[in-house]
Amino acid sequence: MSKQQDNLERKVSDARQGAHNTLGQDLSGKSAVEVAKTRSPKDMALWGLALASLIGATLVQYKLPGIWQPANDLWTRVGIIAALIVLVIICLALTNQGRSFKVLLKDASIELRRVTWPSKNETIQYTWQSLLVIGIVAVIVWLLDNLFNWLVGAFIG
Repeated sequence: MSKQQDNLERKVSDARQGAHNTLGQDLSGKSAVEVAKTRSPKDMALWGLALASLIGATLVQYKLPGIWQPANDLWTRVGIIAALIVLVIICLALTNQGRSFKVLLKDASIELRRVTWPSKNETIQYTWQSLLVIGIVAVIVWLLDNLFNWLVGAFIG
């Protein structure tokens, strides 16, 4: 167990170092959230390019065939739309927020390795307990519904 814990700690350390290298900033004083909140002119330009590409991808279907003859082919339009969407993803990945998201995904994968998953027998036992409680609550709600229907019917006549 200790060896596995040491291995996880090493991976956490490697992820933090990778985050430091990826973000190009010192994370010792800042969290990934603080880094994601920082704005720079490069980020603004990338967000603008991503937004323009996304708008362009939505307009390709309607506007481009009237301007450019080869765009009358469906597969040409699909290819252009796919290329613009890939450009959007690349632009967003290069922003501070995109880099912080990659760090978040690395941290999440490390945390998932730390989870103690239930055994098959525990899963079956908890499933049956949940189904039993759901059934009991359903019967109680059904009885209350019938009671209220009877009371309303008695008052209304």
